[in-house]
Amino acid sequence: MAEYLYRHDFKVRDYECDMQGIVNNAVYQHYLEHARHECLLHLGINFADLTRQNIHPVVTRVELDYKRPLTSGDAFWVGVNIEQTSRIRFAFLQDVVRTADNKLMLSGRTTGTAINEQGRPEMPQCIIDLLSKAT
Repeated sequence: MAEYLYRHDFKVRDYECDMQGIVNNAVYQHYLEHARHECLLHLGINFADLTRQNIHPVVTRVELDYKRPLTSGDAFWVGVNIEQTSRIRFAFLQDVVRTADNKLMLSGRTTGTAINEQGRPEMPQCIIDLLSKAT
């Protein structure tokens, strides 16, 4: 298992499961987004504060590899890493791991950028600073 910049614990709630009794595929994106926001907070970056500063982080691409299903009541955690992928893009690399047996349930990559006041992509200084610490 990889080392992570941040790790956030969760538990599957009944209403997140579909008719097959497994977590609905779309719910995983909620888990990943929450873990990304908590990771940023943990590292001193408040998502809401960024928007108040007219820095608008946006997702440009999401790639998810479903390995095994989570079911109601499963405890799990999301590991988060971040890397710069271009001058104006960064990616969150995230794994969903079931706590009981440390099995990888999902591996994801969420690519994003930030949009400035003029509506143009821009890498904000706080993200540049974060990326320099993460590598």
